Amino acid sequence: MCRLCEEGIVAPAPSRRGLFRYLGAAGAYALAARAVGTAVLAKETKAPPKPQNVVSPDEALTLLREGNARYVKGVAKRHDFRHEREPLTKGQNPYAAILSCADSRIAPEYAFDSGRGDLFVCRVAGNFANDDVIASLEYSVAILDTPLIMVLGHEACGAVDATIKSLKDNTTLPGHLPSLVASLAPAVKAVEGTPGDALTNAIRQNVVLNVQKLKGATPIIDAAVEQGKLRIVGGIYRLADGHVEVMA
Repeated sequence: MCRLCEEGIVAPAPSRRGLFRYLGAAGAYALAARAVGTAVLAKETKAPPKPQNVVSPDEALTLLREGNARYVKGVAKRHDFRHEREPLTKGQNPYAAILSCADSRIAPEYAFDSGRGDLFVCRVAGNFANDDVIASLEYSVAILDTPLIMVLGHEACGAVDATIKSLKDNTTLPGHLPSLVASLAPAVKAVEGTPGDALTNAIRQNVVLNVQKLKGATPIIDAAVEQGKLRIVGGIYRLADGHVEVMA
C-alpha cells in the first residue's frame, strides 16, 4: 500500500475541464507524432521520380562535367520533356543545386545539358548567398537530398563590375541596386591591389567567398557537408565557349 493510502490522504479528483484539457493535449501530441512518423516513413519508402539522380556528391559533379562537355561540343542529349512531366508531378530529386547569376547569357539547365528535375537552380545577380538563397538551398539539401551545390560565377559579370565602379567612385546606385553592392563588396575589397584584372579577380573571389559561406551555413548545410552527404564547389562560366571551370 502506498504512503498516501496508509495516511488516509486522498488526491483530489481532476476537474472535468482539466481532464478534457489533459486528454486533448495527449491526443494532439499523439496525432503530431503520428504525422511526423508518417512523413518520415513516406520519405524513406517513396520511390524517387528520377532514380538515376540518386548519386553521391562526386558522381553528381561528374554528371555536371559530362553535361557541360556535351554543351560545349554542341552535342546535347535529346531530352524527352513530355514523358518526364508525369513522374515529376509526384516530386523531385535533383542531383545538383546551382547558385547562378541572373545574367540572361547564363542558363545552368543548358550549360550542363540537364533535363527537367535534374537541377535545383537559384539565381540572383552576382550569384551570392543571402538568407533567402540559403533557405532555398537548405530545402534542396534537407528535403530533396541534393548531394551537390555549385556556386556558378561567370566572365564579365555586370553586377560585380557595377560594384567595383560604385566603390571606386564612391557613388550610390539607384533603386535597390545598393543591396547588390553591399553583398558583392567583400569580394571586391578582398582583391584590391592584387595583380591581374580587377573584374576577373573579384568574380573568382566572389565565388570563393560564397562557397565558404555555404559550407559554414548552420544548422543544415554545414551538417550535411560534415557528414559527407553534400559537397559544395565553385565554378566559372566562360561566355565565349560555354565551358565551366570547376574551382577546387
